[in-house]
Amino acid sequence: YLKISKLALAFAIIHSKPPGKSSKEYTEHLAKTLSEQDFGWKWKVEVLEAEVLRLRQELLLNRICPRFCLENSTSAETLLNQESINPTNYSSQLEDSGCDVSNDSAFDSLGIASDFHQSEHNVKVPPLNLCHSSKEQSLTAPVQFLQHLLEIRKLSEGGILQADFSELENDSFTICNSVSQLLDGLTVFYNSPKFPVSNFLTEAVCVLVSLITDTKLSNHVLKKCFKKLEEFKKNLIQIILRNSSVNRFQALHSVSETLILLGRNNILRNSLISLLLSEVRQFAEQLLQAHQVQSVYDITQYENIFPLCMILEKLLQNKTEESNVSSSDYEGEEKIKFLKNLDQIILHLSDEFPLFSLFLWRVNVLLNSAQMQ
Repeated sequence: YLKISKLALAFAIIHSKPPGKSSKEYTEHLAKTLSEQDFGWKWKVEVLEAEVLRLRQELLLNRICPRFCLENSTSAETLLNQESINPTNYSSQLEDSGCDVSNDSAFDSLGIASDFHQSEHNVKVPPLNLCHSSKEQSLTAPVQFLQHLLEIRKLSEGGILQADFSELENDSFTICNSVSQLLDGLTVFYNSPKFPVSNFLTEAVCVLVSLITDTKLSNHVLKKCFKKLEEFKKNLIQIILRNSSVNRFQALHSVSETLILLGRNNILRNSLISLLLSEVRQFAEQLLQAHQVQSVYDITQYENIFPLCMILEKLLQNKTEESNVSSSDYEGEEKIKFLKNLDQIILHLSDEFPLFSLFLWRVNVLLNSAQMQ
């Protein structure tokens, strides 16, 4: 039936082609016309889906806190002034979250404040009113929605608003889609970063980290979006390993900073440590094999493995310093695989690759010291 249909279509195209055009040219013209029509319908569907999500976001916010209005009538700034609380200067966006975009010296190459840990206790996020590039446009809706969630959370904690965050359990679609859009947008940026990074993208990262470090919201987000967050971490790790551009180190540093910030959440940190242990172990074994048979190894991947080693060391240091967290949290299959034959690997690589061997040794010490605690 399929062959007959194709043959009938071919005859129809041949008989209906206009004079002066070959059958091939006419077929290509018809295919292009249909493709444009499909693109038009897809674009309309995407616009409608975005509008549906926006309405669901507004509805969910209203269910969580009916007093919180997205319009001008009862904004967070108005509520803060009514309660005689020292108002935040919203012109310096996210100043209280440790992300003061008005102070360039407070930012690294990505624009994330080096003392971001203050944001866990000081989250005040005003609605955005910025002009965005096409790459940033897809991030606008999820960033604003998640900002409003954080704002309600902060105001409810201070007793200014009454909020029912159990509503997040009843609408997993909205929270999942919003976080997924944010992660997808950040992944697109990290795959082809442009510097200097705009304030909006900096705020997007800050909103994500604030969300997963907030004690009340993080559980809802992790339950609904854990797989997506895991995929996001894996993508960032692969972006570091695969990047082969000449001037890549600023971009690699940006991705590394984001991974370290994601590691502020204990659950994400445990899985991130396992992912990093696996990648570093596999590379060490490949490098040892190449060294033993005197074959060529990938120098670019060798250079890119060091950011992963530094992230791993930083996360393990933070883990060890937290006395209230059991060291057994990240013990498991990957840790056992990493420590197996590690001494022999370090011994064989130390002469030819001293810096990499040093990193392996330091990670080994951190893992063993945590185990002894």
